[in-house]
Amino acid sequence: MKIHEFQAKELFRKYQVPVPDGKVADNREDVKKIGTSFGAFPVVVKAQIHAGGRGKGGGVKLAHSSEDLLRLADEIIGMNLVTPQTGPEGKRVGKVLVEQGLKIKKELYLSIIPDRSTAKIVIMASQKGGMDIEAVAEKTPEEIIKVYIDPLSGIQGYHCRELAFFLGIPKPAMKEAAAMIRNLFKLFVDYDCSLVEINPLILTEDDRMLALDAKMDFDDNALFRHPDVVGFRDVDEESPLEVEASTFHLNYISLDGNIGNIVNGAGLAMATMDIIKLAGAEPANFLDVGGGATSEMVENAFRIILKDEKVKGILINIFGGILRCDVFATGVVSAAKKTGLNLPVVVRMEGTNVEEGRKILADSGLNLITAVDLKDAAQKVADIVKQ
Repeated sequence: MKIHEFQAKELFRKYQVPVPDGKVADNREDVKKIGTSFGAFPVVVKAQIHAGGRGKGGGVKLAHSSEDLLRLADEIIGMNLVTPQTGPEGKRVGKVLVEQGLKIKKELYLSIIPDRSTAKIVIMASQKGGMDIEAVAEKTPEEIIKVYIDPLSGIQGYHCRELAFFLGIPKPAMKEAAAMIRNLFKLFVDYDCSLVEINPLILTEDDRMLALDAKMDFDDNALFRHPDVVGFRDVDEESPLEVEASTFHLNYISLDGNIGNIVNGAGLAMATMDIIKLAGAEPANFLDVGGGATSEMVENAFRIILKDEKVKGILINIFGGILRCDVFATGVVSAAKKTGLNLPVVVRMEGTNVEEGRKILADSGLNLITAVDLKDAAQKVADIVKQ
């Protein structure tokens, strides 16, 4: 789950991570009221969407007067902001963060992520702040440091010093920098984050360190421990179909292809999408109904897929373990009849009670195409949508 910058900064403040003074607004009057309350210009007006690269798209601008504040509010609130991370369709801006402008001496980069390959938490830092870190990693990887931390022993003083020295933090700010890094690490662990990123982390002319930007992602599976984070959820920033799927406990992600998928198991769903691409077609979604899917869940899965106008065919790939093939087949037949299914459907099933499941499909009278294996299924549905 993602949250907005202004929400992430609320958590930063809670953990004593310094951020600029600022408040969020959704209308021009509040933008002016907040901006003039700082007592000095410039003031920064920042679009709040779940995507990076906002400055490049015109979503982050400086105001040098009250008139500028009103003008920028009119320009940014309600705009369709297109960035490299939104795709060409962009996102509508409903809120802006109004912050006090600062005198910046240096822009840095700092992030914390879990590293699956080492089962550790890695803190990445670079003196190339304010830039696309992916470009820095590709062109000059030596300008990024990675400090690996055992989650059982936690962050130590030498970790903080190593990062601070690499970033070139001046001596007067060294203690503050170490405390900030330690607090960020605690925030990351306490809130089950999958990402905490500050780009840029700034050093001001009077040697203060502040998070000028803030990005946080959370592990969805741990949200039950963090009702305050759940309260931050902004469904307007998410795909409507993905929001609907989550209400039915379905794992759904919309993609750009034309073959809808219904699969039980995340790994099997990933393999299914790969095999569809190998067959020369493109998946329209990732949809994992889970091992304990009911007929109602299968019906809802069909409804969601059928709402995607790009879908020209559906591939069902089920391995019957906890979810028996005959139970799933019954759900498919019921769902197909209730939704008025009019798209070709290719079904591949293996596992518990597979023969009973195939018989249920064959006797249903529906236009369901049976495949002998996954390769055959992918090729059949690919051939259908190519016609």
